[in-house]
Amino acid sequence: MKDFNAKGTGVALVTPFDKHENIDFTNLGRLIEHCIKGGVDYLVCLGTTSEYPTLTEKEMSAIKDYTLEQVNGRVPVVLGMGGNNTKELVSKITHTDMTGFSAILSVAPYYNKPSQKGFISHFHFVAGSSPLPVIVYNVPGRTGSNLKAETTLQIAEECKNVIAVKEASGDMSQCMEILRNKPKGFSLLSGEDALTMPLIACGAEGVISVTANAFPKQVSDMVNFSLKSSFKKAQPLHYALLPFTNAIFEEGNPAGIKAALEILGLGDNIVRLPVSKISKTLNNRLQSIIKEINK
Repeated sequence: MKDFNAKGTGVALVTPFDKHENIDFTNLGRLIEHCIKGGVDYLVCLGTTSEYPTLTEKEMSAIKDYTLEQVNGRVPVVLGMGGNNTKELVSKITHTDMTGFSAILSVAPYYNKPSQKGFISHFHFVAGSSPLPVIVYNVPGRTGSNLKAETTLQIAEECKNVIAVKEASGDMSQCMEILRNKPKGFSLLSGEDALTMPLIACGAEGVISVTANAFPKQVSDMVNFSLKSSFKKAQPLHYALLPFTNAIFEEGNPAGIKAALEILGLGDNIVRLPVSKISKTLNNRLQSIIKEINK
């Protein structure tokens, strides 16, 4: 199993669509170039921000192939592989060609609302079937249940190829409990853009970011300054991005970031149902916030 360092800035890439809701590979390529030029450390393909539940298997395969081809080894690429049917997910992992990818990001099972014991068993099977390092993704706001600190720590201790958790609970106490007790070599990554700087101050090693689709350089600079404990340099970037970060999640993800990317000329504001476009009021506010950041 090859090594992967999840430290720094990862980007949870959106899936650009054209006006017919087909995948817009031209704008996907532009977005990838924008992120790499902005200095990010790695990209996440087919994470939850990609709207993957609305994509067909054929579309997902095409996105994987295109992303690897466009990146061409310049930065690592992490593949999103999650689900709420453990047996089906394990089969999918086993039968997927992972060539070119550096790790998988696996979201905690959603809707089923497993017990903590169920989470542990699920990730034992995921880790046992994966030829690549695994990043566990805890996002209770989307899944409906929380991976507790002690559960994450048990998974980290027992599953040696689980190298990190993307923590999006928004619970600083929970995150600090993980950071205080985590085994050597295991990382906590921010899954909440707005908490990235304070979490790094507590010992986190980076972020898997939605904001960085739009502002990769600013996010990367803020993360790098924070990792060097240069918080006097990180703080202005953190606070400059904070209104944007809060706004893009206000009416759902990825509706907000796709509206922002259209404002920036990096893609059309097209989402697939059940996600819908943000309101005109929020869109106007985003325009003002983006103008302020870019001035």
